[in-house]
Amino acid sequence: MKRVMMKGTEAIGEAAIKAGCRNYFGYPITPQSELTEYMARRLPEVGGSFLQAESEVAAVNMVYGAASVGRRVMTSTSSPGFSLMQEGISYIACAQLPSVFVNVVRGGPGLGDIQPSQGDYFQATKGGGHGDYRLIVLSPSTVQEAVELTMLAFELADEYRNPVLIFADGLLGQMMEPVSFPEKEFAYDNDSWALTGAKNRSPRQVTSFNIDPYGLEKMNMELQRKYFRIESQEPRWEEYNTDDADILIVAHGTVGRIVKSVVKMAREEKIAAGLFRPITLYPYPYEPLSKLSEKVSMVLTVEMSSGQMLEDVKLAVLGKTRVEFYGRMAGVVPTPEEIFSHLKNLVGRH
Repeated sequence: MKRVMMKGTEAIGEAAIKAGCRNYFGYPITPQSELTEYMARRLPEVGGSFLQAESEVAAVNMVYGAASVGRRVMTSTSSPGFSLMQEGISYIACAQLPSVFVNVVRGGPGLGDIQPSQGDYFQATKGGGHGDYRLIVLSPSTVQEAVELTMLAFELADEYRNPVLIFADGLLGQMMEPVSFPEKEFAYDNDSWALTGAKNRSPRQVTSFNIDPYGLEKMNMELQRKYFRIESQEPRWEEYNTDDADILIVAHGTVGRIVKSVVKMAREEKIAAGLFRPITLYPYPYEPLSKLSEKVSMVLTVEMSSGQMLEDVKLAVLGKTRVEFYGRMAGVVPTPEEIFSHLKNLVGRH
């Protein structure tokens, strides 16, 4: 399969096109503006539609409209822009419309900086807007995996009629790596729900509004049943050197990639470390992490945040073993050497 050198943001854009995305609405913000630029160039070449909205608020509502008529649609942004989209995402989730979002996370809070971060974890996984809803959240660690997960995102969005988020960061978005694009036939069935005109069929309605509390509760219960199915069927994760591990390091995205070097360094010094990397941040792979925690003396969570995923790690471990944390914030990327130094200090104190 032919491999080409591409920047992460542009590779995500091409993967979306390969997956059948023909509508993109967005607003430029560093460090993901190249994705917007790429879609502006490529979509007209494949008969698609690109529109630079006047704001992220406008973009998310354009996504709502395109998804309502059954189009494969995507938008992308970075942290402050994703915050502005939360109300619209809540509407889309309630209306059960398939759509794909990309957040190339940067340092915060506030306007922050333009450096890589994982500080949007709570927002992504716990529902950043109002109400009881969930996004399916995918966290790639390489540009090639970003390609594959973007294509998967459209399939999951259609299967569950739910918004899906690619949770990347500025490091992954800006790095260049060789990638290949699987040749896949894309087909999806929207005949039963899309707003295509009511000629020769009964009218349909797409809405996120129900003034009757019992009616709205019924809608919510339907959503919760769907989330239960997602949680039982869609957790994804990677294990690296976990078979004989005594210390388990948990990290996602590009930090998971960095931690592979830490595991190698530890093994060279006879420290039996292994990596557990969640690929789906929602649904979080609680069960496999719980089982692994029963076999190790310590779990170390490493993040580019203050410890947001740490809460999910503790829920998985449930006191079965010691849980420690190492994190950098505000766009500072931890090095393998500093993570390993922290690990050695923890081992020495144990």
